[in-house]
Amino acid sequence: MSILGTAAYADQTAALPEPVARAVELAQRLGFTKSCRPEQGGLLRALAAGAGPDGGVIGETGTGCGVGLGWLLAGRRPGVRVVSVEREAGLVDAVRELFADVPDLEVLHGDWSRIHERGPFDLLVLDGGGNGKQTAAADPERLLTPGGTLVVDDLTPLTAWPPTYRGEPDTGRTVWYDHPALSVTEVRLAPDFATLIATRRP
Repeated sequence: MSILGTAAYADQTAALPEPVARAVELAQRLGFTKSCRPEQGGLLRALAAGAGPDGGVIGETGTGCGVGLGWLLAGRRPGVRVVSVEREAGLVDAVRELFADVPDLEVLHGDWSRIHERGPFDLLVLDGGGNGKQTAAADPERLLTPGGTLVVDDLTPLTAWPPTYRGEPDTGRTVWYDHPALSVTEVRLAPDFATLIATRRP
């Protein structure tokens, strides 16, 4: 989720993967501004392609209008299930209708913590508001398969260590860097935008 993410797709829909274009159109129609940015979407598509080579599960919190979900669907292998959780009931209904023809997809209504009901995941994208991505509540040892990948987006690029945000310790980052079960790296996707990618150690 990015504050002006939907606007980043202006005049791009013809070049987008079909599920992404569908979701962008829905976001534009509903006036939903906080979609996954295209830079993040390309990363999600690539990571989804590597999830569950023998079947498996991809999870996402913060469905929104389904733009990030569309990128995951565009990249996943056949037979890999995708589960997304959204706390706003109207958005859940809209995305369920939007992707009603898509197999192996489940959109759950509720708080981010409902993602625990469908894990562990080969790939888990923590997104949206109030979703546990800034606390240890999202336990990677419970939510990820061994070797599974966790994605935490919408970070300002790291420029110093220890990381700070608005003059305070950036616990939204350090909770993942310091987690004993994870190996973590940061990818800068734009001058103003970075993403953490973490792998659960076997």
